Amino acid sequence: MVAASHGGAYPGYLAAAVGVAGALLNNAGIGKDNAGIAALPYLDGLGIPAAAVDHQSARIGDGADMMQHGVLSHVNDAASKLGCTSGMQVSEAAALLANSPAATISRPTPYPETRTIVQTDGTIPIVCIDSISLLAASDADTLVVAASHGGMLASSRSDSVGIPVRAVAFHDAGGGKDDAGFGRLASLQSRGIAAVTVAAHSARIGDAISCYHDGVISRVNEAAEKLGARIGQALKSFYTAQSQRD
Repeated sequence: MVAASHGGAYPGYLAAAVGVAGALLNNAGIGKDNAGIAALPYLDGLGIPAAAVDHQSARIGDGADMMQHGVLSHVNDAASKLGCTSGMQVSEAAALLANSPAATISRPTPYPETRTIVQTDGTIPIVCIDSISLLAASDADTLVVAASHGGMLASSRSDSVGIPVRAVAFHDAGGGKDDAGFGRLASLQSRGIAAVTVAAHSARIGDAISCYHDGVISRVNEAAEKLGARIGQALKSFYTAQSQRD
């Protein structure tokens, strides 16, 4: 599996759940607590070879770019035993994994993503979701913290925000090649939706509670700036103020 998702634990779980023989994922800037490559030790524990791709070598969210231009930054022990090394091209690593002998792979225990409504003194709910795929119709007009990367999905050119939220925050995945980790902000601006990203070093990708409590804003679109969002500001501070607005 060559996937342009971030290399956090949950994408690793999804790969293991369908029984892949090997996985290549974007390292998402690595970030706080090595969250961007957490899939590698997780998959190692299941006997699945996996590697992370340097976010500066390929755009997050763009599988074709990853396959054509991606360069490995980290490999787990299972992948190393098959010949994968840091600095190797993704195409070469994928061929090694595809041609490797079949292994007995352990299937994982369920690893659900979480959805939490943060209690504040404000009147506007703050919804924390580990993936933007968990966004629900009931989240309209709320403040959303999505721990997904802030990149556009290359195949669909979608920002994945299908309802009119008051504001949405993503993880910037280190920015990466062509500033791909910030890509959703412009798309959301064109629809009048305030959007920000939090810096990879400040919060764990794939962990919305970390993004909310620890995240530091790294980029804002014009709509968010008009609401008072500033680079370097704690996301929690910005959202707490917004939750108290009429």
